[in-house]
This record gives sequence, structure tokens and C-alpha cells, in this order.
Amino acid sequence: QVQLVESGGGLVQAGGSLRVSCAASGGTFSTYAMGWFRRAPGKERECVAAISRTGTNLYYADSVNGRFTISRDNAKNTVYLQLDSLKPEDTAVYYCAAARTLQPTYRTRVAAEYDYWGQGTQVTVSS
Repeated sequence: QVQLVESGGGLVQAGGSLRVSCAASGGTFSTYAMGWFRRAPGKERECVAAISRTGTNLYYADSVNGRFTISRDNAKNTVYLQLDSLKPEDTAVYYCAAARTLQPTYRTRVAAEYDYWGQGTQVTVSS
């Protein structure tokens, strides 16, 4: 059983930056592809970024491409999401998720393909 704990959310002005982190425990972190999702009030859950086990295969939603950066440190069992040039529409609860896979380059934006989820961290962007 893998436990995921997000941290680093908060309140920031439009144009600002945040880095959210997700620490994993209870499993072999390097065997999981990771993803960051968000859910804004009244909207469906959206995958904003995903990363393969090795960190070489990345996915970004069009809405965040060029502004957000996903990365991972397998030695620290942690995945990060750097949020730059934030907009009010980025306001949401951000969740990390882990997908067990044997393929080093696998990554996915499909929520149903993830096995474990964190509790989320709130990011609020003021205008």
C-alpha cells in the first residue's frame, strides 16, 4: 500500500509561483508512474501533468503547458509540480497519484489507470 502526501499549496497572486510536492511511502517509488490532477469547484477532475518512472516521458495539459513543470526525485520518493505564471483559473485542489507499471517510459493522463491517490493540497490564485 502506497501513501501519498501532498504539500506546498497556498494562496498566491496571479503571475506568481508555487511548488507543490508529493511524498510517497509504503512502496517502491521508482516502480510508479506519477501524475498531478486538479479539481476546481464545479469542474471535472483534470490531469495537468504526468511523468514516467524514469522521468523521461512527460505529459502536460494544454492549459498548463509552458507554465507548469513536473519532476521527480526517486531517491527522495517525491514528485514535484512547479507552478509558474499562475492564473486565477488555476485555483483548485491539486492531487498526486501513482500508477504501478513495469514500463519505464509509461505515463498516463487517465485517472482510472492510477492505483493510489493523495488527499490533495489547495492552491488559490487571487486576481
